[in-house]
Amino acid sequence: MPHDSALQRVFATHFPGVALPADIAAGIAGRRLADGRSLFVQGQKTAAFYAVAAGEIETRFTAADGTVSVIENVGPPRLFGLAAFAAGQPSEYEAIARGATEVLVFGREAYTRLMDEVPGFARALLAEFARRYDGTLRLLQAARHQGAAERFALALAQLARERGRAAGDGWVEVQATQSELARLAHLSRQTANELLAVAEAAGQVRRGRGRWLWRAR
Repeated sequence: MPHDSALQRVFATHFPGVALPADIAAGIAGRRLADGRSLFVQGQKTAAFYAVAAGEIETRFTAADGTVSVIENVGPPRLFGLAAFAAGQPSEYEAIARGATEVLVFGREAYTRLMDEVPGFARALLAEFARRYDGTLRLLQAARHQGAAERFALALAQLARERGRAAGDGWVEVQATQSELARLAHLSRQTANELLAVAEAAGQVRRGRGRWLWRAR
């Protein structure tokens, strides 16, 4: 995917209404990663935040006993690494390419320019943080207090908010795998598949390969 086109898609998804400066792309690098290559490791302070331009990034957490938990499979045009970069803290997870992957690299200079010179960017970035924080709180609440169906419905809605693209007639196209949906809802893949079938029968979901259509009730 051409660099400028990928950057425009990132802005349209995460910062709608913010005008992209004509010359900003020159300060945002592109980086290609081979399958299995680590972009940054858990505990590392990063010098940038990133967006997936093509391919997929797996974010995963390794516990003290060596147990590995996948947090999310990040596809285009999703941003990641924002919190650690903005806070200047070590990353809580590792980011690894799954298949040939290309990312956009928003370094300190580009971040400063966007924050200081682009009207509305800081406000849009804060809104992005707020959406992610709200989604995390909802999932924590669901994991502790709600049953499988409620957790599943929340995970569906969160993925639709974060990755959804209007597909007409009230439908939203979401690029996410069934396994990813199951992890987000803290469910087994079998249970997630059963609940997807129920949602499909109710006319709320249309399933596809690596993506699905969702419509709010």
